[in-house]
Order: sequence, then C-alpha cells, then structure tokens
Amino acid sequence: MKFLFLSFCLLALVNIQFVQGQLYKSVHKEAIFIDTHNDFISTGIEKNKSFDQDLHGITHSDLNRMIKGGIDIQVFSIFCDGSYGTGSAFNFANREIDSLYAVVKRNPSKMMIVTSPKDIERAIKSKKLGSMMGVEGGHMIEDRIDYLDSLYKRGARYMTLTWNNSTSWASSATDERAKNDIGHPYGLNSFGEQVVTHMNKIGMIVDISHVGEETFYDALRITTKPVIASHSCTYSLCPVPRNMTDNQIKAVGKNDGVIQLNFYSGFVDPSFREKNDTFIAKHQGEKDSILKTNPSDFYANLFIHEKYKDEMDSTRPTLSLLIDHLDHIVKLIGVEHVGIGSDFDGINSSPRELNDVTDMPLITKELMKRGYSKNDIFKILGGNFIRVFKANVSR
Repeated sequence: MKFLFLSFCLLALVNIQFVQGQLYKSVHKEAIFIDTHNDFISTGIEKNKSFDQDLHGITHSDLNRMIKGGIDIQVFSIFCDGSYGTGSAFNFANREIDSLYAVVKRNPSKMMIVTSPKDIERAIKSKKLGSMMGVEGGHMIEDRIDYLDSLYKRGARYMTLTWNNSTSWASSATDERAKNDIGHPYGLNSFGEQVVTHMNKIGMIVDISHVGEETFYDALRITTKPVIASHSCTYSLCPVPRNMTDNQIKAVGKNDGVIQLNFYSGFVDPSFREKNDTFIAKHQGEKDSILKTNPSDFYANLFIHEKYKDEMDSTRPTLSLLIDHLDHIVKLIGVEHVGIGSDFDGINSSPRELNDVTDMPLITKELMKRGYSKNDIFKILGGNFIRVFKANVSR
C-alpha cells in the first residue's frame, strides 16, 4: 500500500510538471503575437524563393511555419541597402510591396494585408496571418515626401529613418559611432524634421532602430507620437553601434514607445563578434570568390554562415541571454515598452533555441520561467505594439 501511495504521488508530480511545462503553449496561443521585423521579402527575392513555398532549411520563415509558430501579425521589412539610391531605391521598395501583395492574393484563406488596428482585429478573428509592412531605411523615399506618401498608401506603416547608411537628411548609428564624414552635420536637418512631422501627420510610425544618437534625440524632440525601435537590443549588455544606450531606452519610455528585441547574435552577445570574425577569416578565400559575383558583403557572409551552419552554431548565444536584454529594458522603463522584432531572414545567426519562426513559443516559455505574468506576456508579445500603432493612427 505504501509503495502504491508513493507511486501515485510520483505520478501526480510528473503530471503537474508536464502540465506546467506545456502551459506556455496555451499562453502563447492565446496571446496576439506580433513580430515587428522580418526580412523575408528581400531575402526571398535574393534567393528566388516564394513565401508560400516549403522553405524549411532554406530560410527562417515561410507561410506555414509562421502559422505553426503562432505568429498572428508579421511586419515584413521593405528593404534595400545603401547601394540603392536615386532612381532605384523607391522602385525596389515597390517591387517588394508587389511581392507581398502577390503572395497574399495567392493565399486569401491564410493571409491578409493589415494597415490599421481594426485590420489586426479582423486578422485575428479570421485566423489569418496579418501581413504588415515597414520601410527599413529612409533612403528609399529618395528625399521626396510624395514617395513617403506613396509607400504609406501602399501599406507601409513604419519607416526606419536610416539603415546603416546615412541619408542626406539623417545620420545613422554606424556613421555616428564611427565618426564618419557624411557630408553634413549629424542628426536631422530641416528636411529630416519635415519627414518626421509628416509621418506623424499621415499616421506612419517613426522607427528609430539603426539611427545615430543625434538623429534619435532630434526625432524624439520633434515627434508628437510614440516611436518604436523595430529591431534593437541594449548597449549596456552588448556595446555595438546598433544597440540602444540606457539613456536612449529611458527616452523611449518617456515617449511611451516600444523597443522590439532583435535576435541577431551580434546584438545579443558581446563575445559573438570575435567568434564571428574568426569564423569568417577561416573561410575568407571562399567569401572573396562569392564577392566577385555578388558584391554584397552581407549576402556573402550569409552564404558562408549557411554553408557551414554546424560550425557556426557553436558561436551562438542562448535564448536566456536574449531575454536578459528584455529584463534590462523592463527594469529601466517597465514591461509596457518592450516587444519582439526578430530580424529573421535578415540575420545569419540567432540564439541557439531560435532556429526559425516555429520556435517563437519558446520565448513565452522563457518569460513564464522568469515569472512574468500572463498579462505582462500579452503586452510583450503584441499588446505594446498595438498601443503604439493606435496612438499613431488616431487623429
């Protein structure tokens, strides 16, 4: 009898642990999960792949895997690098928008374009992947307000003021921290101020990921609406130019904005850069050959990382370290100001547990493990972004 009782207790304990271990899946499913930054569109064009194909092992994302990962709303990045300029950047942006519209048209039972908070509600109700767009890089408007208007009318709902390259009206974090000569003073000039003001007017969210500190503080001084950092981490835990200092984080809190965590290993782990440099140096000869046919350093590195994936995996940080960045932001400005902006399909390395979009529920699991309440998790996974979105579109 004693043995049976002990066996019953042990079985009960195992069942409790199993239920607790599976609870994160139901919490994740119940939440509205919004990822504010995914680069599949530009990567799909580069690789000649379509989002509605089965791309397991090829990309971080595809349609069915996003649905499996519990992503409700995905903001797709409209992106091209600084080599695109006047006469090409805006056209490429429209090509990418055309690409998203085409895949949505082919999959009307699974996807819909989202341009408003009401559309988010419709997407959730209809159980479709809500597909939003954000322009990554102010150079894509080619110094023209009418191009900004055009991108908004086609569905873009945020714009990152710069990418790594500065524009004629705003300085990037890359250039400011390197003290590069960009041909004009750092920060926003009068046209840059006009861009931010106009974005507020039409309801396009100002995204301050990638921008230099001078541009950052100018933008926050001018904007009358909350901003986002669509895909950034914290400088205190990983001091790289793309991450945000504590003072910047506090300024976003005062603005009532949201910082969306980036999954890139180099923004999460301060030791990653040295590991990555060693890895690239080992394969430099092959990289040089790739650069002869495709002069993009980004895509050359991406090719090398994908080809030698097993070797590269050993350099990746843990999911726990990524969530340390979230904890840091929460301690500084509260749980109302942090979210998720993965940068999947725009990065070549992510935390070990986050191999593709199907692993998104593990974020919820880690948050629950750290004691975040269900309500707090709902804010982090999507509620905070929805608040900012509503504040920007309201008149």
